[in-house]
Amino acid sequence: MYIDKADKAELSRREAELAAEYEGFKSQKLNLDLTRGKPSSRQLDLSNGMDGILGGGYAAADGTDTRNYGVLEGIHELRKLGGDILGVKPEIVLAAGNSSLELMHRCVHFAYLFGAHEGATPWKDEGRIKFICPVPGYDRHFAITQELGIEMINVAMRDDGPDMDAIEALLRQDPAIRGLWVVPKYSNPTGVVFSDAVVERMAALGRIAAKNFRLFWDNAYAVHDLHDNPPVLANIMDYCERLGTLDSVLQFTSTSKISFAGAGVAFLAASPGNLAKFKKHLGIATIGPDKVNQLRHARMFPDLRALKDRMRLHAEMLRPKFAAVLRSLKENFKDSDLGSWQVPQGGYFVSFDARPGVASEIVRLAAAVGVKLTPAGATFPYGRDPEDRNIRLAPSLPVLAEVEQTMAVFVTCVKLASVRKKLQDLNP
Repeated sequence: MYIDKADKAELSRREAELAAEYEGFKSQKLNLDLTRGKPSSRQLDLSNGMDGILGGGYAAADGTDTRNYGVLEGIHELRKLGGDILGVKPEIVLAAGNSSLELMHRCVHFAYLFGAHEGATPWKDEGRIKFICPVPGYDRHFAITQELGIEMINVAMRDDGPDMDAIEALLRQDPAIRGLWVVPKYSNPTGVVFSDAVVERMAALGRIAAKNFRLFWDNAYAVHDLHDNPPVLANIMDYCERLGTLDSVLQFTSTSKISFAGAGVAFLAASPGNLAKFKKHLGIATIGPDKVNQLRHARMFPDLRALKDRMRLHAEMLRPKFAAVLRSLKENFKDSDLGSWQVPQGGYFVSFDARPGVASEIVRLAAAVGVKLTPAGATFPYGRDPEDRNIRLAPSLPVLAEVEQTMAVFVTCVKLASVRKKLQDLNP
C-alpha cells in the first residue's frame, strides 16, 4: 500500500477497514510486551547448571579464596574470558559484577568527578561538556549523560556505523566534546555492525579529540550471533595500538545475556593508565566483586569455545522470534511507503522506521489494546525523536505465539496511524 499515491476516498475507505480491525483487537483483552531486550525463561534455563557447580570448592586457579574480600580486578579466569570476548590481553581487563551498564556509569562519573586520566581536570570543572550520540541508539546510555547534565549531540547511524565525517567534524570544531557512545556490533537498536573502515576511524579519534575524551565502546552483543558465519567486528584495540590512541577507548561487555541476566559478570577493558585510574576510585567504592559468581562462570565457561557453544543454543531459541517479526514486516510493508527496517544478523532488536510523525501514535494505539512497545523517542537523547518515526522492537522475551500476536497488532497500528496522518495532512 502506497498511501502517497492514494486519493482521499481510498484513504477514507482504508481508514474505516483498519479501524474495524483495530477494534477487534480491543475485544481480545491482550497483555503483550515487546519493550525490552530480556532473555526468555528458556534461555535463562540454559544456565541453571551454575547452581551447585562449585561443589564446595571455592578456590580460583591461583588459590584465591573467592569467598573473601579483595581481588578488585576480578579472578584471572574471568579476566581471560572477558579478554577473549573483546580480543585483548587479560592484563588490561577488569571483571566485575553483573552489569556493564554500571561499569559505564562509574566510568562517566569518575571522569566527571575526578578526571578521565591522572592529572586531568574533572569534567565537572570544565564548564559545559558534551557527548556525541549516534541515533537511533541505546536509551540507557543517554540516561547516564542526561543525569549529569552533559549535553548530547545527535549523529546519524548509517549502514556501516555512525556518520564518521560528522563525528570527526564535530570533534575538530567543538573542544567541549568529552565522549562518544557506541554499540559497535549489532548496534542497539539497528543491528548495524561497524565496518573495518569505521572502526579504524573510531580508533583514530583520539588524535583529534581532547586528551580527556573517551570513546565508550559498549560491545554488549559481541557473541550474540543469530546465524553461522556471522559478520566479524574489527578489533579496535589493534588499531589504537598502531595509532597511539589506547587511552581514548574504554571497552565493555558482559555475560548478562549469556548466563543469568541478573547474575552475570561484566568486563571493562582499558589501557593500563585508564585501568589504574579507574581502580583507584573503584577501590574506595567496593572491597571487591562477587568472585564466587565469577568462579561459577569460569566453571561453566572454561574457554571461549564453550561460551560460543552456549550462544548457539541461544540463537536457536531467538531465530524463530526474529523471523516472525521480519516476516510480518516484509509481508505487510515490502511493497509500501509505510516503513523501513534493517535485517539484523544478531543482537536483540529490530529497528523500524515508520513514516515521519506517526511513531508516537503507533505506540499509543498499541498500548490501548494491551500491547506494550518501547516508547517512541526512547532511542534518541532526551526521549525526542526529531522525526517521530523510530520504534524499537524486542522479540526475545515473549513466546513465539505472543510475538506473532504482537506483530499483528503492530502492523494494524502502523497502517491505521499512517492513513490517519495522511488524511489529516490532506485536511489541515
